[in-house]
Amino acid sequence: MLLIIVLLQLLFYFGSTFLTSEVEPQLKVDTELQSEIDQLKIKYAQQDSVVVYDYNPNFITDYKGYVLGMSPEEIDRLHKFRANNTYVNSALEFQEVTQISDSLLRVMSPQFKFPGWTQKSKGSHNSVNISSAVGVRKVPTKTIIKDLNLATVSDLRKVVGIGEVLSARIIKFRDRLGGFVAEEQLEHVYGLEEDVVTRVWERFKIVETPEIVKININDASASELVQLVYINYKLANRIIAYREYNGAISSYNQLLDIEDFPSEKLDIIQLYLQL
Repeated sequence: MLLIIVLLQLLFYFGSTFLTSEVEPQLKVDTELQSEIDQLKIKYAQQDSVVVYDYNPNFITDYKGYVLGMSPEEIDRLHKFRANNTYVNSALEFQEVTQISDSLLRVMSPQFKFPGWTQKSKGSHNSVNISSAVGVRKVPTKTIIKDLNLATVSDLRKVVGIGEVLSARIIKFRDRLGGFVAEEQLEHVYGLEEDVVTRVWERFKIVETPEIVKININDASASELVQLVYINYKLANRIIAYREYNGAISSYNQLLDIEDFPSEKLDIIQLYLQL
């Protein structure tokens, strides 16, 4: 009986050792496999992730809004607001217009990129701390777009960057033209910087173009030519000299052969001339 008991104990000991040695490698294989699976998950998650670069939220499309997590209603509110040629200039204004949640705003706002002048005037940053901003949100006001050809000095001075001198200069330039016929003409006003021009077009547009009384380039005298704001007496005399030496001007491109002719403005100048 004692022998049987000893044999059973030996059998149990070696059996346990054998089973343990068989199980451990199997468990080790499972661990390695799980590690590989985890690495694949990370790899494909990185491939599927969407990289979001800084952007101006005023120009969010339907697709971009969807990718960012906005609902169709929130995107539509933004597009309806922008249809009036109005802009949001801060993260809080964006939330007021779209009515997105605080949590979504926290995710989106770090990538907001507004024009530099809006941030200088507001002294704010693109991202927003919702908890500290509660109770101080401003509802964006709707900007009424006016005809630039009817704008007064007072109207123009409402634009950030335009004071007494520039407003008077714009009016004088417009009057000499007889009215703006193209938006790019505003860039021809001396001393008007590009960002200021951009802000002007946020408040104004050319509603009705004036009727242009064209100057005959082949018959006009120097005093008649200088009625056009782009031509001074020196250039007018050169045009006449060119005309007298070469005969009648048959193409506006011939004006480019005249010394100091503002070639970059030819497309605009020829609107006021006739051959």
